[in-house]
Amino acid sequence: MSLYLTHQMEQFCRAFVQAVASAAGFNLFPPADIDDDSVDLTIADKGSRGTVRSPRIDLQLKSMLGEPPTDHEISYVLKKLKNYEDLRQTDYMVPRILVLLFIPKDVATWVTQSEQELVLRRCAWWVSLRGAPATQNRDNITIKIPRANVFTVDAVRTMMDRVGRGGTP
Repeated sequence: MSLYLTHQMEQFCRAFVQAVASAAGFNLFPPADIDDDSVDLTIADKGSRGTVRSPRIDLQLKSMLGEPPTDHEISYVLKKLKNYEDLRQTDYMVPRILVLLFIPKDVATWVTQSEQELVLRRCAWWVSLRGAPATQNRDNITIKIPRANVFTVDAVRTMMDRVGRGGTP
């Protein structure tokens, strides 16, 4: 039996993030067996990147089928307020970001490969909600992700450099 589409999307999102983090030169760790802290993966470095030894960034992963909007910001509805609350807090030792991957609707186009290349289709964006205001919403909240925050090899390196100097992503 094949996976449900939502499970395929989750696995593809993990693979996408793993590919970017690996190309950036970092380790990737899964969280504990139970996801009760809104952390899906952790990007980690060994050694010193400045003032912080072995910097890390925790990731909450989300994915959507379809084409990303062309606006300056990407709107995304977080369906669980717990995720928003966990992402906006400022007292975590390890900073957190949300990564949103857009995936084509046609599963057959998610991956193409040849002897020369492996292509994972679409694009991911990231946002730090650290310090975001509390919400009065009871069910969900729409967050805005700057279109400039593309989750790339260079972006991951830059975030890890900032965290390695004691800053935030």
